[in-house]
Formats: sequence, structure tokens, C-alpha cells
Amino acid sequence: MARTIPYQPSLLRLLHGITAVLIPLAWLSGLVVLAKHDGRWVRLPFAVPGDWIDIHGSVGALLWPVALLFVVYAIGLGRARLRQAANAAALLGLVLAVGSGKLMQEDWLRTGQLDHLAYHLHLLAWMLITGAVIWHIGSVLRRGGVRLAASMAQLHVRENDGPRHWVSQLLQRR
Repeated sequence: MARTIPYQPSLLRLLHGITAVLIPLAWLSGLVVLAKHDGRWVRLPFAVPGDWIDIHGSVGALLWPVALLFVVYAIGLGRARLRQAANAAALLGLVLAVGSGKLMQEDWLRTGQLDHLAYHLHLLAWMLITGAVIWHIGSVLRRGGVRLAASMAQLHVRENDGPRHWVSQLLQRR
């Protein structure tokens, strides 16, 4: 008997999908920024041309509104999923990364100012998000295997789960 892929709400899939694309971009661009401007913990064996602080900041600027909507979704409709520690840790890492990133000034790293609290929080968030994403993926695979992981990439949308229903879904109490 064939087992079906579980259905995930379309808004969750959209926010999760955008976040799943932007987090690795932010992480990798952050790695280049860390290696290029800090270098205390990470050095790359090759030079990467470009203004990576601006690239990293642009990814963060794209991530900011998505993270805000994702937090609203998670606290509201996704509240039950936050009981799973891996999900809560990933969301906490996202909030810390975006929040501390918003507190930083671009010129700090360019001028070698590596002692600001916001920068240290951002580094902590970078490490937390690394561990949390690995934990989150492992937890998803352990709980539901590839089928549960694939459910986040499913394109099917139920009739009452389209974009015009998202606001009412977010506003309803469960």
C-alpha cells in the first residue's frame, strides 16, 4: 500500500521555502564576510572578490520581512510545531540572526571594530542557526522520513488554503 505525502499548509510551505533558500545564502555570505573581515576563527584558502558585507546585508534585508511573517505564523498557526525543540531552536536562531543583524552597522567590520555586542550576538546566531538547521532536518527525517521532508516542497494547494485565505488563517485562534 502506497503511503501518501502529508499535507502542509501552503503559507507554511511558502515561508519555509523562502527561508530555506535565504538561510544558506546568508550563512555562506556570512562565512565569506567572517573570513574576509574578521579572520579570527575562519580563513578561506582563496580570495573571494566582491563586497560581501553588502551582499550579506542584502540577503538579510530580504530575510527580514520573511522572518517576521514566519514568526507570526509560528506563534499563531504553528504553535503546536514549536513544542518540538528542533523547530523552536531553528526559529530562535532565525530571530537572533535577523535581530542582531538589524542592530549592526556595516562599517564596523570594514574598520575592524569587532567588539560590538550586536556583532557577537550575530556570530552566536550564525553558530546557533547552523546547529539548529542540522537538528531540524534530522528531526524531520527521524519523525517522518523523506515523505515529511518532501511535503514542504509539495505544489498542491487545497481549495481553502490559497493566498486569499492566508490572512483569515493567521487571524483565527486555535
